[in-house]
Amino acid sequence: MAGRPSTERATLADVARHAGVSTGTASKALNGRRDIADDTRARVLEAVAELGYRPTTTQWEPPRTRTIAAVFDVLDSPYISNVLQGVLAAATNAQANLLVRLPPDRAARATKAAARAWVAAQKESGVVGIVGITLGEPNAMLQAAKEVGMPFVMIDPVDLEDPRTVSVGSANWAGGRTATEHVLELGHRRVGWIGGPAASAAARERLHGYRAALDSAGISLDQSLVRSDTFSIDTGLVHGRDLLALPDPPTAIVTGDDEIAVGVLAAARELHVAVPEQLSVVGFDDTPQATWTTPQLTSVHQPLAGMGRMAVETVLTMADGVQPASRHVQLATSLTVRDSTAPYPARTSGR
Repeated sequence: MAGRPSTERATLADVARHAGVSTGTASKALNGRRDIADDTRARVLEAVAELGYRPTTTQWEPPRTRTIAAVFDVLDSPYISNVLQGVLAAATNAQANLLVRLPPDRAARATKAAARAWVAAQKESGVVGIVGITLGEPNAMLQAAKEVGMPFVMIDPVDLEDPRTVSVGSANWAGGRTATEHVLELGHRRVGWIGGPAASAAARERLHGYRAALDSAGISLDQSLVRSDTFSIDTGLVHGRDLLALPDPPTAIVTGDDEIAVGVLAAARELHVAVPEQLSVVGFDDTPQATWTTPQLTSVHQPLAGMGRMAVETVLTMADGVQPASRHVQLATSLTVRDSTAPYPARTSGR
């Protein structure tokens, strides 16, 4: 189609015809509406450039790319990496910029001044919303964000004081119960638990699921078989050694995450306890790490990338001024059974 004469001002209708869309679609594309396909928006913007279209009202501006920040304490975790994969995918799909941030030092972030300064720095960078991934000591930062109207969505919150904070997680209680029921169905009755810190809502819910499964099976909780610590390989190694050295050790250990489970496998090897012949081990998260172990790890699958995607979609919706239908979103878990669990073993003299 030939361009219009330079003396005649292009109209929105001209842009729509040139792009092969309706006038309404052209208007939505120019106003940055998210319900317009990328190729359609590209055709409309190309038509604007070719025709030299200028709106007759000063209210229109070219669509702006929004920016969000993802903040977490450490990156050296398969859990964080998988959640970030979902955060990045959702940000890319929404044509939003993603900034990856470290929070202030733990001691400083709990102070109002440091939290306000950090949030102000994000706002000055053009950030419209923040996603916190298992972020410790977040309360002052959450309050500072609230004061300036900055949406803040937490994934698997830790140390959270305000129950109104918007959060995304998985069905942790159901996952803990399913994992424990799995080894109970295999005939195990001495079932240990090594979980994450009590300050973690996810860790508490998984522990409660474990206890609920025991209670449902008519098994009294043996507190000597229950340990809580950090989500780390060292936690599994240290507490795994302790549990396996008991006079009457567990024949199955359910753990709060895959890293703890890897530590338990290491403790079992160190003490010459065969997995799964003498000990069954269950992880939680079902990260790629679960298939790298020998034997491969039975683990509760939680949709880590899906949690990241949901958090981004939620924070962008809040940035548009729309509050989510639920402040606490939980995605379903399932059990992936591999080689680290087997039926209850006959007690041998070596145990």
